[in-house]
Amino acid sequence: MPKKGAIITIDGPSGSGKSTISKRLAARLGYTFLDTGAMYRAVGLKVERAGLAMTDTKALVMMLDATELRLVPGADEDVRVFLDGEEVSQAIRTAAAGLVASKVSAHPAVRTKLTQLQREMGRKGKVVAEGRDMGTVVFPEADCKFFLDASPAERARRRSAQLLTKGETADYEEILAQIKKRDHDDSTRTHAPLKPAADAVIIDSSTMSIDEVVACMLERVGDP
Repeated sequence: MPKKGAIITIDGPSGSGKSTISKRLAARLGYTFLDTGAMYRAVGLKVERAGLAMTDTKALVMMLDATELRLVPGADEDVRVFLDGEEVSQAIRTAAAGLVASKVSAHPAVRTKLTQLQREMGRKGKVVAEGRDMGTVVFPEADCKFFLDASPAERARRRSAQLLTKGETADYEEILAQIKKRDHDDSTRTHAPLKPAADAVIIDSSTMSIDEVVACMLERVGDP
């Protein structure tokens, strides 16, 4: 079992299964799931609604200072996201919202603000934090770090299947192109680029089930 107050980080590219795995691992350990991807998506949604330009740093900082974000445990290990009191849990889960999130996450002012908020949320410990720079920037002293990956083709297949399950349309080639673009944007940005922490355990989930990935992680952190 992890030591009292432990922080576990799970980083990785879009569609690698970070959120699903993090929820499952957090539930298994009795930890809090810190969905940082949802935080960036929520900020992206607000930026888009306000029509702000990413080059207008002053306006972005003012907007961030006036932004309230809350993550509330929901049903089935899920997290409900509230932006300035409005629940945006569904609105931020589209592929388009993911691309906007990638853009805003590259802005230093946005990352600085959300990193501060994430550290505040993780201060009490017993947290599973998923994102793209959890182990490298936000929680560099985390007790256990994972980098979850999967091939772009497999990630696009999973995303397509997820959308179809929800009764939505899914264009595999379009989704694959979006994933590849986001991979490039996230890994080449100047501020906090996507990369494994030097001490992270790298797991390629391309041919693994959710249960297999969780079991692999539990072997590392200790199964309660």
